[in-house]
Amino acid sequence: MTKHITLPLTEDTIQDLKAGDSVLLSGTVITGRDAAHKRLFELIEKGEPLPVSVSGETIYYVGPAPAKPGYVVGPAGPTSSYRMDKFTPALLDLGLKGMIGKGARSQAVIDAMVRNHAVYFAAIGGAAALIAKSIKKEEILCYEDLGTEAVRRYTVEDFPCIVAIDAQGNNVYQR
Repeated sequence: MTKHITLPLTEDTIQDLKAGDSVLLSGTVITGRDAAHKRLFELIEKGEPLPVSVSGETIYYVGPAPAKPGYVVGPAGPTSSYRMDKFTPALLDLGLKGMIGKGARSQAVIDAMVRNHAVYFAAIGGAAALIAKSIKKEEILCYEDLGTEAVRRYTVEDFPCIVAIDAQGNNVYQR
């Protein structure tokens, strides 16, 4: 059975999600990849405010291809999440509640997820064109100079993924 989840994530929703659940996400997510995470992390280390609040947010690890005429974004498949692992615990400690990407996560990220009651969703690699159909609107929030890796806000509808790691640390990659 597929669960329909409205974003932003609530504590009750996070509690009900279990590793292996198939979900369709609707609402808003922010985006970011390696370069944006590095910049955010550097600000955190300096004790400076971030240009975008991550509290209560779900972040999608994506760098979309340019949009064709009539489309919001081009193909927008997930990036390998491990590339953000060294930055992720700090963002989770600031209130990040969800992440969307592909592949396994480090133990440090899983520990931070449990500590902060967050969830990691896996999107389907190789399905970038299909996923792009779920993205209904986008706006650039910061780091526009990074091009496709700028931090954006997407409005998504029925974005398909699975719960890869739940807030209790249960992990489909370890089953």
